[in-house]
Amino acid sequence: MKNTETNRIENKEQLNEDFEQEVIAFLNYKEGGIIYVGVRKDGQVVGLKDVDLTQLQKKKLTLQDKN
Repeated sequence: MKNTETNRIENKEQLNEDFEQEVIAFLNYKEGGIIYVGVRKDGQVVGLKDVDLTQLQKKKLTLQDKN
């Protein structure tokens, strides 16, 4: 997989506190967008060590923003 980032494609090597803002930005964009998690900015796939942990981190970030 060698996809370059564009205005509609975002590569995220891992989840961080900016993830939710990026999702919201794509939701507000008329054509939407795609976020690949486990992919470096240069398009190289690095994968995720623990998908379940990654999902929990995403939920934790979302809950923190709501409080």
